[in-house]
Amino acid sequence: MLFHHRYRYLFMILLALYAFMNTALCNVYYYFDINITWYYALLTVVGVTVLTWEGNRLIKPYMKRKFLVQKNKFRFLGFFFIAGNFIGMAAAVVMVYLVGNLIYGYTWEQNWNPLKLNIIYATLINLFLHLVNAILFFFREYRRQWSEAEELRRNSEQAQVQLIKSQINPHFLFNNLNVLSGMVIKNNPEANHFIEEFSKVYRYILNNQEKELVPLSSELEFIQPYIFLLRTRFENSLQVSINIPEHYKNCHVVPASLQMLIENAIKHNIVSSQRPLHIDIHANGNQTLIVSNNLQPRQAVEEPSTRIGLQNIMKRYELISGRNVVVKKTDGVFEVTLPLLTLN
Repeated sequence: MLFHHRYRYLFMILLALYAFMNTALCNVYYYFDINITWYYALLTVVGVTVLTWEGNRLIKPYMKRKFLVQKNKFRFLGFFFIAGNFIGMAAAVVMVYLVGNLIYGYTWEQNWNPLKLNIIYATLINLFLHLVNAILFFFREYRRQWSEAEELRRNSEQAQVQLIKSQINPHFLFNNLNVLSGMVIKNNPEANHFIEEFSKVYRYILNNQEKELVPLSSELEFIQPYIFLLRTRFENSLQVSINIPEHYKNCHVVPASLQMLIENAIKHNIVSSQRPLHIDIHANGNQTLIVSNNLQPRQAVEEPSTRIGLQNIMKRYELISGRNVVVKKTDGVFEVTLPLLTLN
C-alpha cells in the first residue's frame, strides 16, 4: 500500500519539491508576508511532508485493528483520514517551531501566518495521500474479490465433478428408477417406497448441484429420504437425531453439506448392532449448526481418506461467506460446526 511503499522516501522528496515549486511560482510567501530564505522554506515543506506521511504509516496498523471490518471499509478510511489530518497539523506546528522559533527566533505571533500556511499545506497533502491510498485500497479489494470469485468458480466446478463421480450417472439412475418403480411387484410396498425415496435424493442433488447456497428447510427435506435409505441399509445400527428450531430454517447452507457429513461419519466409523453410530444434528443458538457423532473408528478403511467432502464444504463456506467451518475431535466425539448464513 501507499504509506508502506518501498520507494516512499523518494516520493516524499518529489512531492515536497513539487509543492515548494508551486508556492514559489505563486509568490505565496510574499502574499502571506513570510520572511524566510528559500532553503529553510524547502526544509519546512519537506519536514511537513515526511512527518505527515510517516505519521500516517505508523498509525495505520492501529487504525486497521480498531476500525477495519469487512462490512464497513468506509468507516476505516474515514477515521484514518481524520487521524491523518491531526498528524499533519501537528507536523506543521513542529516544523514552524523548529524553523521559526528556534532558527529565526520569531514569536508565535510572528509565526501565525507561516503556521496557517503550513497547516493548509499539511491538510492538503494528507487529503492527496489518502485519496491515492483509498484508490489503491479499493483496487486491491477488487483484485482480492475477483481472485476469490475465480477460486470459488474453480472450487464449484471441482465440487460438481465430485458430485458427478459420486452420483454414478444420476440422470441414468433417475430415469431408470422410475421405470423400475413401475415394474416392482405391487404387493411389495416397502420396495416401492425405497425407490421413491431414492429418487428424491437424486432429484435434490440434480436440482441443487450448481447452487452456492440452499435454504436449510430444503436441505432438511432432502436429508429425510437420505436417512430413510441409510436406515433401510443399517436398520438399528444407525441413529440420526435432528433438533432444529423453526426460525433457523430460513437460513442457508451449502447444498448437500449435511449429506456429506453424515456420509463421512459412516465411512470412517463402525456401524453395527453391537456398536450403533449416533449422529446428532442441532442448532446451538448462535447462528451455527452442529453435526456430531460418537467416535468408533474403523480398524481398516477400504480406501484411504482424501477428506475431499469435508475440505470442499470448508472451502466453499470460506469463499462464499468468509466464515469458517469448525472441526473438533475429542476422544469420544467428532463434531463439525456449520455457519447458518443469511442472504443480503
